[in-house]
Amino acid sequence: MRVQSLTLAAAGAALLTPLPPVPAPLLPLRVPVVRSEGRVGAADLLARVRHCAPVSRGRYRTDESAPATVAVCGTRDAVFWKADMDIDCDGRSTRRCNGRTDPSFLPATAFQQSDGRHLNAERLPYIVVPAPSRRWDHRAGGVRGGSVAAVVYHNRVRYAVVGDTGPREIIGEASYATARALGISPDPRRGGASSGVTYIVFKDSRVKRIQDHMAAVATGERLAGRFVRHH
Repeated sequence: MRVQSLTLAAAGAALLTPLPPVPAPLLPLRVPVVRSEGRVGAADLLARVRHCAPVSRGRYRTDESAPATVAVCGTRDAVFWKADMDIDCDGRSTRRCNGRTDPSFLPATAFQQSDGRHLNAERLPYIVVPAPSRRWDHRAGGVRGGSVAAVVYHNRVRYAVVGDTGPREIIGEASYATARALGISPDPRRGGASSGVTYIVFKDSRVKRIQDHMAAVATGERLAGRFVRHH
């Protein structure tokens, strides 16, 4: 990606003697850099969740066959966990999320849009929380449908809402749209991330219309800024 400069001598020779045209160099393919949706960076958020004060009474598995290693942790302003990301394609049937693309597809989500329709996993960034249990009841922790979350993967931050619930003993799942926004393969069969995803849900937060992603981003950015300032 660096271009070599001509020396003065070569430049002078070029003025005196016509040179045959030089083919343009082949430039490497540029991969778009996925940046944060706002001013709060991944490093700032991860610094605030470096230490875990567990609020769950036990640990979760990331998959049915995995050991239970993930605790839900809490601060004054948020709950968080560090896990993998499985792809949730449930909700309205779309081109990429349907019974053919996802063998586990369900045509419903635990929470619905303001018009009563189920969520669109292909278009709406949302995360999945475990169904309430003795291990942890998200409702008691100020988390409900429409709560706003910051999802961090590598150096990327994306905002989402709580949109669905999953098995009582498994954690680490988000919608097709969330994965795609983070640069994670959203393929419901073979996509996802095996580790390295941090989910931060801001307590007692909620967007008025769960399908309003721009409202989730604005609310998330504001709450994330307050979160990293409070020590």
